[in-house]
Amino acid sequence: MSAILLLVLGLGGMAAGYFIYSRFIADRVYELDPHFRTPAHQFEDGIDYVPTNRFVLWGHHFTSVAGAAPIVGPAIAVIWGWLPAFLWVVFGTVFFAGVHDSGAIWASVRNRGRSVGSLTGDAVGKRARSVFMIVIFLVLLMVNAVFGVVIARLLINNPASVLPIWGAIAVAVVIGQLIYRFRIGLGLVSVIGVAALYGLIFAGPSVPLALPETVMGLSSNAAWILILFAYAAVASLLPVWVLLQPRDYINGLQLFVGLILLYGAVIVANPAVVAPMINSDVPAGTPPLLPLLFVTIACGAISGFHGLVASGTTSKQLNKETDARFVGYFGAVGEGALALGAIIAATAGFASLADWQAVYSSFGQGGVQAFVDGGAAILSAGTGINAEVAGTMLTVMAALFAGTTMDTGLRLQRYIFQEWGEIYKINWMHRPMPATMLAVASCVLLAFGAGGADGSGGLLIWPLFGTTNQLLAGLTLLVVTVMLVRLGRPTIFTLGPLVFLLVMTLAALLLQLKEFFVKNDWFLFSLDLVVLVAAVMVTLECIATLKLRRYTAEEGES
Repeated sequence: MSAILLLVLGLGGMAAGYFIYSRFIADRVYELDPHFRTPAHQFEDGIDYVPTNRFVLWGHHFTSVAGAAPIVGPAIAVIWGWLPAFLWVVFGTVFFAGVHDSGAIWASVRNRGRSVGSLTGDAVGKRARSVFMIVIFLVLLMVNAVFGVVIARLLINNPASVLPIWGAIAVAVVIGQLIYRFRIGLGLVSVIGVAALYGLIFAGPSVPLALPETVMGLSSNAAWILILFAYAAVASLLPVWVLLQPRDYINGLQLFVGLILLYGAVIVANPAVVAPMINSDVPAGTPPLLPLLFVTIACGAISGFHGLVASGTTSKQLNKETDARFVGYFGAVGEGALALGAIIAATAGFASLADWQAVYSSFGQGGVQAFVDGGAAILSAGTGINAEVAGTMLTVMAALFAGTTMDTGLRLQRYIFQEWGEIYKINWMHRPMPATMLAVASCVLLAFGAGGADGSGGLLIWPLFGTTNQLLAGLTLLVVTVMLVRLGRPTIFTLGPLVFLLVMTLAALLLQLKEFFVKNDWFLFSLDLVVLVAAVMVTLECIATLKLRRYTAEEGES
């Protein structure tokens, strides 16, 4: 089958979702008001609360939520065949992710820019809030600790990517100054930023950089992880306009240029999808498609981490409430387009079915490397770009997104510690610096305490990321639904996705619980049990709250 058909159907479906369905959700469900005074104006401080151009904010939101996950998840999930992954990405983007992301922004904007975890206390109750914030903390801990490992390995395995990855930071700082200090038009700044970034990408193979095998007694992997955490700590404390916003914006543009090149190469080269539509001969040990597909592909369909970004940093920068549709829903569409690109690269970037099967010999194989290798083959065939340069381009794309997610993730973890300080009256924890140090310390403790001198301890709890993350998405939709019930607005458009997610997530948690028990992995068994109990507790409390809200609304009408 031609990959062009997947491309046209996938992008066409997502475009219809944005232009038709998202308008309905914004106007009839969330009733976005252009005259509502957003927290960015109400609490403007030049650091976290900054009214932002919607295109710049879209870049921040999209690249923060994207990371490497919309590449990794789909590129692993195609082991079940390309059709299930394709359908979940397209329908998940349109009916799940867009509604979830824009809803989380709206809910936070209507509540002084507070995080969805903090909002749970108002919408559901204090007990649910406490449990929910533990789940949020676990998700952020997993994201920050694991993405540090992912980026470190990309830097070690691809020395040609080191220059463009770190050079992008300098480009972002300059872009921030040009936009906010010198007031240069966004169009010119965008051209300058993208040109500089791609100049670094093409220069990368000529200037490969690598750390020594040992740095002050640490392996190069451990040294890179510490450097990345030090950078993320500084980035999380800087005003958002100095680094976070411009870095994310330029990365967003870089992604779209990269996707245009990749999709253009698909149209020109017209590669065949060699992977099976439904893989009836999966390798031994591959878990069942149901429910694991829906937790393996999170980002790219729907992801709880999006709700953290939406209610953590994005809501504090929204200029107009109506911008939530463009920033939140179209941000989800951008991520869906990236996941679609990952599916095409991982199924049509191989010469034959035998070559594909050699890579997908066991569950968990593929991932970023399948995307890079397959995508580079398509790019080279369709555009004539040197294969090494094409591979560097896609590696940098994955690493930059992982880096922006790590920047935002650590800032969000800082917010969680600050909110805990406010909730439990711990005054010193309110301040950004102590909260940031606590966030970094928790990540480093996991990375090196569980992983030893290598710093890869975050990978220990990664098997639970998919289920914990999707649980978070379902709980975010629960909070949004409770708010809609309270306002007397339609709830089916959030209630349907959240019921589906919670059923699939709880089933996946139970399946994994059995797997950990059989393997005698008592650490992950215990952690899975904690997450499962938390899910049940919060779900029951939210159901009780929904019933109470509906009963109160019906009594008021009568």
